[in-house]
Amino acid sequence: MQILLVTGPGGAGSSTVAAATALRLAADGARCVLLTPHPPRVDLGDAVRVDVVGAQPALEQLWARHAADLAGVVPVLTVPPATSVVPVPGVAEFALLAALAGHARSGDVDVVVLDAGPAPAATALLALPGALRWWLAQAAPTRLRVLATLRAAATPGRPGVAAGLLAGAAGVEELLDAAPLTDPAATAVHLVVPPAADAAATVQETATVLGVLGQRIASVTVSRVLPAGTGEWWAQRAAVQEESVRRVRELTGPVREVAERALAPTSVPDLRQLDAAVPDVVVPPVTPPAPRRTGAGWALDVPLPFVRRGQVELTRWDDDLVVTAAGVRRSLPLDALLRRCTVAGGALTDPGTAAATLEVQFTPDPAQWPAGLLDAQESRR
Repeated sequence: MQILLVTGPGGAGSSTVAAATALRLAADGARCVLLTPHPPRVDLGDAVRVDVVGAQPALEQLWARHAADLAGVVPVLTVPPATSVVPVPGVAEFALLAALAGHARSGDVDVVVLDAGPAPAATALLALPGALRWWLAQAAPTRLRVLATLRAAATPGRPGVAAGLLAGAAGVEELLDAAPLTDPAATAVHLVVPPAADAAATVQETATVLGVLGQRIASVTVSRVLPAGTGEWWAQRAAVQEESVRRVRELTGPVREVAERALAPTSVPDLRQLDAAVPDVVVPPVTPPAPRRTGAGWALDVPLPFVRRGQVELTRWDDDLVVTAAGVRRSLPLDALLRRCTVAGGALTDPGTAAATLEVQFTPDPAQWPAGLLDAQESRR
């Protein structure tokens, strides 16, 4: 299953572009669904399958399925009914993630066009799987899972709090495994921006955020481009538009322009006439960061497009490398090799450009290496 995630700043027209993309794919014969947190403004009729995911209904369904298990694990707790549960921040993103997992499991969809809404909501959605996995690892580490399994085997028929929590954690992990949102090979992010003076800055910031999350921009659509006109006002707007599109094209790959119309599309023919679908692009695969040998040890390269010096924070926590940039944080699990090393430093290469990369240096930790192996590594240099 492929995911085409469409986002942009509010008012840029990303929802219209998402609907037009789903319409084109469905017309081409693809088994396509438009996944959105709100009903489309365009009446798509039977032309496209639409899945509207509301946070409140999704929370009620989830609570109704697991309320009995929770009450059984903690009998002293009075569990409220699903109709009384108040949603917390993040439920909307979790509901979309659960819907993606459902479509992936069903096997009846080739492509999901995800209308992710404004960029902050899309960022929160893309960051959610990694954040959930991190918190699950803190709340349910391997040692706790082993102890809970042993206790369950020793006292069958007596579920404990830990066992109930671990069962819930396992359910979340199954959902995360089913939704390929964090896989760059399965998810392509398409950005929609207006032809404004800050369009290039929006592209740069989005590219940096996606870099932190292990993603990239597949294409950029400059939407709501005004047609030519006469007079001083039109001349000034035209100059801003032309400069905006030029700067965006210098920053990224495929750029598509969609003209502004006097009236917003309200029907399938209107949407087809607008010709706003994202372009068919072949995105080169993203290579996950992998250690490479250096003279002093190993290095790990983390692409962070357009990030500048002083805008990156780097820490090491246990077996994770934590990277923060553009207000977004991601925890990168280290492989078995780098876990036995210490972080010697970090350097930013090509800062401020599309090729900006955080290079993290590692040196072997003598206390973590088997006897003689470190000497063998030293002799190979």
